[in-house]
Amino acid sequence: MCDRVMRVFSGIQPSGNLHLGNYLGAIVNFVELQDANQCIYCVVDLHSITVWQDPKKLKRNIHEITAGFIASGLDPKKSIIFNQSSVQEHAELSWLLNCVARVGWLNRMTQFKEKAGKNKEKMSVGLYTYPVLMAADILAYKATHVPVGEDQKQHIELSRDIAQKFNIDFHDRILEITAKDEFFVLPEPMITGPVTRVMSLRDGQKKMSSSELSDMTRINLLDTADQISNKIKKAKTDSEAIPEKMLEIKDRYELINLLSIYAGISGQRKEDVLSEFSGKQFSYLKEALTDLLVQKICPIGNEMNKIIDEKEYLGNILTDGAEKARAIAHPVLEETKKIIGLA
Repeated sequence: MCDRVMRVFSGIQPSGNLHLGNYLGAIVNFVELQDANQCIYCVVDLHSITVWQDPKKLKRNIHEITAGFIASGLDPKKSIIFNQSSVQEHAELSWLLNCVARVGWLNRMTQFKEKAGKNKEKMSVGLYTYPVLMAADILAYKATHVPVGEDQKQHIELSRDIAQKFNIDFHDRILEITAKDEFFVLPEPMITGPVTRVMSLRDGQKKMSSSELSDMTRINLLDTADQISNKIKKAKTDSEAIPEKMLEIKDRYELINLLSIYAGISGQRKEDVLSEFSGKQFSYLKEALTDLLVQKICPIGNEMNKIIDEKEYLGNILTDGAEKARAIAHPVLEETKKIIGLA
C-alpha cells in the first residue's frame, strides 16, 4: 500500500449470494484501505442489470451487499458506501465517455466474450458497453487507485485509455478552464490482498461466481457451519497426496484453489500452507480449511442476518453515502460538460 493518501474506488454487483470470492478478493482489501485513505465503495446495481435481474430480488440484493460490507468491517464513517443508481452522475458521465471510447477498444474486452459466449448477438448492449460505465464510475471521483481482481485489470486499462484520450483531445480546453494539462487522473489498479482470484469449488479453472446455478460451487457469506462443511467436503480434488514444492502443484488447479483459500483466511503464505500439509491426503486439508472458514465466515454471516432486514438502517447508510458521493462526482461531471462545450 502506498504511503500517501489515495482516493480509492471500487464496487461489487448485487447479483445475490455474496460469496468467499467477493470477501477475499475485494472486501478484505476494502476494510484494510479505509483507515489511511479516502475510500468510496459502491454497490454497482446499474452493472448488475446488464443481464436479467428479478426486480423483486434486486433491492434485497443491494441490501445484502451493504450488510456484507458492514458485517465485514467497513465503517460508513470512514468510507463512502452507496448504490450506483442513486448517483445519476455515473450514468450521465458514462454517455459522455462513450463518445470518447473507441469501438475497437470494446471489441478487445475479454469479459464480454466470456459472458456472451456464442450468444453475443442476443446479449444486451449494456453488457457490451459496461466497461465504459465502469470507467465513468472511477473517473467521476478522479480515483487514483482501484482495488480489483486480476480479471478486471483490463477494464482499468480501458479507463486509463479513455481518460488519456479525453485529456489529449481536449487539452487546450482543459488548460483554458482549469489551468492544468490534464483533467482526468489515470487510475492505477491495485491487485493485492490475500487471494486475487478465488476459484469454483467444483472446477479450479473457473472463477467462483454467484451466477453459477449450483450453490455447491461457492461458499456464501450467509452459509451455516454445516453448509460450509458439506461444500468443502464435496469440493473437487484429485487422488494424489499433497506434495512439498509449489512447482509440483502447477497443474493441480483444485489443490491450488484450496491452498489459496486457506492462505487467504489464515493470513499465511501459500508456500507455508503447502509445507504444513505436504505428504497428507486432501481430507486433512479440507478438515482444517472447514474449521478456519467456520471461525471466520460464520460470524460475518450471523451479523449480516441481524442487519439485512433493517431496511431503514441500511437505507440511511446508502442515502448518506450517495449524498457524499454526489458532492464529489457532480462538480466533476459539470466541469467535464463545460470542457466538452455542453455547459
